[in-house]
Amino acid sequence: MVRVMVVDDHPMWREGVSRDLAAAGYEVAAVTGEGQQAVRIAAAARPDVVVLDLQLPDVSGVEVINGLRQELPDVRILMLSASGEQQDVLDAMKAGANGYLLKSAALSEFVDAVQRTAAGDTVFTPGLAGLVLGEFRRLAGAPGDKVDENTPKLTERETEVLRLVAKGLSYRQIAERLVLSHRTVQNHVQNTLGKLQLHNRVELTRYAIEQGLD
Repeated sequence: MVRVMVVDDHPMWREGVSRDLAAAGYEVAAVTGEGQQAVRIAAAARPDVVVLDLQLPDVSGVEVINGLRQELPDVRILMLSASGEQQDVLDAMKAGANGYLLKSAALSEFVDAVQRTAAGDTVFTPGLAGLVLGEFRRLAGAPGDKVDENTPKLTERETEVLRLVAKGLSYRQIAERLVLSHRTVQNHVQNTLGKLQLHNRVELTRYAIEQGLD
């Protein structure tokens, strides 16, 4: 069972999210409305996924991400925020969030996002993933683009797969979209990670943000 910690300063929203998660079969490991408390109790609660609001009364969501990463380096963090502002999304992903979902998302979308985050996917509300696509055009060396000579060259297929990874699609969905085998998609992602000297899909998305969308 996936263990989830919910961090949100609005009591009704926090309680509603907790009920929805429990009803969907998740174990709600901890619930809090303060960022500093979230960092303190995370080590004891040992959540697999933290559902985190960006705006908190004591510290920012970005500070909470940093604190959680120190306490639990492998914990997966799904931002659930009312803000879809570009800088908010970029700041959260740079700090180490695994995904970013708007509070306007449907319940089914939210529950699925938690499951996918726990499974290691990078999850975005549709539209927000577009923030990283400019970097993929640069990596692909599109005609007319000025490409850093030190940037590893990606093949057309690697760029195509990478674009779908950034949109939050799972390996299975990418395989179906491109009519490839699941193993082939995995190989393309691993080759790309190797070229960029990164370790996982989250680092890959964060790299794109840091390099091309500041």
